[in-house]
Amino acid sequence: MAMRQTPLTCSGHTRPVVDLAFSGITPYGYFLISACKDGKPMLRQGDTGDWIGTFLGHKGAVWGATLNKDATKAATAAADFTAKVWDAVSGDELMTLAHKHIVKTVDFTQDSNYLLTGGQDKLLRIYDLNKPEAEPKEISGHTSGIKKALWCSEDKQILSADDKTVRLWDHATMTEVKSLNFNMSVSSMEYIPEGEILVITYGRSIAFHSAVSLDPIKSFEAPATINSASLHPEKEFLVAGGEDFKLYKYDYNSGEELESYKGHFGPIHCVRFSPDGELYASGSEDGTLRLWQTVVGKTYGLWKCVLPEEIASENSDCIYPSAPDVKA
Repeated sequence: MAMRQTPLTCSGHTRPVVDLAFSGITPYGYFLISACKDGKPMLRQGDTGDWIGTFLGHKGAVWGATLNKDATKAATAAADFTAKVWDAVSGDELMTLAHKHIVKTVDFTQDSNYLLTGGQDKLLRIYDLNKPEAEPKEISGHTSGIKKALWCSEDKQILSADDKTVRLWDHATMTEVKSLNFNMSVSSMEYIPEGEILVITYGRSIAFHSAVSLDPIKSFEAPATINSASLHPEKEFLVAGGEDFKLYKYDYNSGEELESYKGHFGPIHCVRFSPDGELYASGSEDGTLRLWQTVVGKTYGLWKCVLPEEIASENSDCIYPSAPDVKA
């Protein structure tokens, strides 16, 4: 009997889901935050998708969301010209960081003491979260709105992407080290600390570069326009999703397409592997998050491998009960 991928559907948002991020693995498991145009970022248990809470306070679409490593703090970037920092345990708003335009991206340093932001005003800002009243450090140089900004190299450097350019900055000197130019719009960027790998998507391309030098490593072409891609923690697989509503899984070493799944009812805007690599999450124009197993048939989270009793002794194939909707 063939094993079938059965994603868990996490409903609750009312508009497109445009960003998501996992925490690291904590004593309480790992967690997932989602950014949505409904202005209500949500926190979930990462392995099951169970809703924990909603961060209420933004007055516009939320474009970016992240958690710190131990899931004690959350940060969000929104169209109301603010970034907010939250207590991810209590749900309380800790601070509002006013900007002059739409904020698109937020990222914590490893020690959670600083927050990096970027947005439509083309400036990178670094906030000292222990001195919220202090003016942020600003880095200029981008020529269009910033889509993504990430700390890298143990917070010594910064990676940022605008429409068609990816730039590498030195944190200490606040100066540009190197840049990459593309002939079409960059749709997403992911940083993998283990191995210092940068994953960039543009058009149908999924490109891998050194995060230290920006030198190319390899690239793959997908059958459709890709909006987001994520590399497995063990660097065995990568997953990607985009405009054709499908998720693609590739062998990272050979580039071979291993699987493709259709579950969403709209373009996929974001996809990320969990920190243990057992699943990946996708967010879509259809307003849902979906969780997918990396290895179909493994008992994990809400998935259970069931052996029919009457044929268990001679058949090791797995069957699934129908996957539940995980409601908010």
